[in-house]
Amino acid sequence: MAYNLKESTTKPERLTGGHRMCAGCGAPVVVRTILRALKEEDHAVIGAATGCLEVSTFLYPYTAWKDSFIHSAFENAGATVSGAEAAYTAMKRTGKIDDTYKFIAFGGDGGTYDIGLQSLSGAMERGHDMVYVCYDNGAYMNTGIQRSSATPKYADTTTSPAGSVVPGKQQFRKDLTTVMVAHGIPYVAQTAPMKNFKDLYEKAEKAIYTPGPAFLNVLAPCPRGWRYETDRLMELCEIAVDTCFWPMFEVVNGEYTLSYKPKNKRPISDWLEAQGRFKHVAKNPEVVAEIQAEIDARWERLLKLCGEEA
Repeated sequence: MAYNLKESTTKPERLTGGHRMCAGCGAPVVVRTILRALKEEDHAVIGAATGCLEVSTFLYPYTAWKDSFIHSAFENAGATVSGAEAAYTAMKRTGKIDDTYKFIAFGGDGGTYDIGLQSLSGAMERGHDMVYVCYDNGAYMNTGIQRSSATPKYADTTTSPAGSVVPGKQQFRKDLTTVMVAHGIPYVAQTAPMKNFKDLYEKAEKAIYTPGPAFLNVLAPCPRGWRYETDRLMELCEIAVDTCFWPMFEVVNGEYTLSYKPKNKRPISDWLEAQGRFKHVAKNPEVVAEIQAEIDARWERLLKLCGEEA
């Protein structure tokens, strides 16, 4: 079905307003768009690892979720939602339930790249019919902005502080999307909430309605951790994509397809200078050149996988 912005935005909200997420946070924008990709007649079981999204949308006995919701620990959202899916499949097979349910897990990069990687990997390998969504804000934001393996190199966090000796985190970020592709699952995609939300919505729809396991890695800027003005959320997403820091692509049954190729690729300095967490290196030519070289190398590899010319 062709994407229609007006039709998608008139669907009933499955994540209500009044939650406690920060102004300018990318996570609720991501969640609302993904849940709009559900058919109105379908029910959903939502699981969320402990993190900003969970603690700000579900404070017992209050909830912002209109679908069934399960709060998991940091490390086991994949196991929890895959278990619920297995129970549903058994009940459906034995005629104990007729309704159609979809199963979606949400986790931040801390609970996905790091603490929850084992349960996520197990759920994907077992082939559960579910979607795991990582809302990637590049650190453990909920517990105090500590570095994760998704944190970009040289970012200033509370556990990789920028100082006179060590200029922030010392490692480049993990490429989790490629790790998930290596699981051989039917659908993997990387996207961001930008422009008219077409890319995010369409990939969410594909992920939800592709039989079997699916994984979405979605950029979700954080004004507190990244240090930007709250009204710049969408601008940060656009810069991330246009600098190729965050390429948008999908992998369907192992076949790569590039979703967006900037006509004029922006320098990574645009990305660094837009965030306070990089202010200590944004004007350092040697550091900027090092980061640019890594971004370019990853972009070149992706273009080859997608059969595109550099």
